[in-house]
Amino acid sequence: MRKDAVHNRERLLRAARSLFADRGLDVPLEEIARTAGVSIGTLYNRFPTRQALVDAVFEDRVTAVARLAEEALAADDAWEGLVAFLTGVCELQAADLGYNDVAVRGAAGGDTAGGYRLMRRIVDRAHASGQLRADVTLEDMAFVTWGIAATVRATFRVAPGAWRRHLALTLDGLRASSASETRPLPAPPLTPEQTAALMPECG
Repeated sequence: MRKDAVHNRERLLRAARSLFADRGLDVPLEEIARTAGVSIGTLYNRFPTRQALVDAVFEDRVTAVARLAEEALAADDAWEGLVAFLTGVCELQAADLGYNDVAVRGAAGGDTAGGYRLMRRIVDRAHASGQLRADVTLEDMAFVTWGIAATVRATFRVAPGAWRRHLALTLDGLRASSASETRPLPAPPLTPEQTAALMPECG
């Protein structure tokens, strides 16, 4: 890439990162271009689709989540590893409305299959330790993401730490000690296909 093209790309990424963080992923592309000081044509030359721009802006978050997952799997205590992973991901969501949207919509791109495998290992390990209730599935973890994302968006400007209370209540419900044979969960878990179909609708 020519020097000016590299410069324009970096200006677009900075503008998109700032606007997405403050308002979420639905910021008009024309506004991103205007904030970056370039034409909309220049934006499309660098990023042919909105998704291409989103992928570039949040590439570092994909790496960060993978690192959190590896740290969770290396933790001595499987439950503490699960808690640390979920807390770390929620902290990323809470700091950036754009990434909050990404987490809900599954729009980050990158090593999606790899991230899914890592999350399954974290859940399986917590099950094997006896600390995660046996009736919790990997798909149930989507509810954690959706619930925290809604709390983040609702409280982002008024009570930015409120999600931590929401997460703590959720984690208490996920503990094996919370399960009861006399009070089984009232509905079956979502299937992987249902979860995948719902992701784009939850942003």
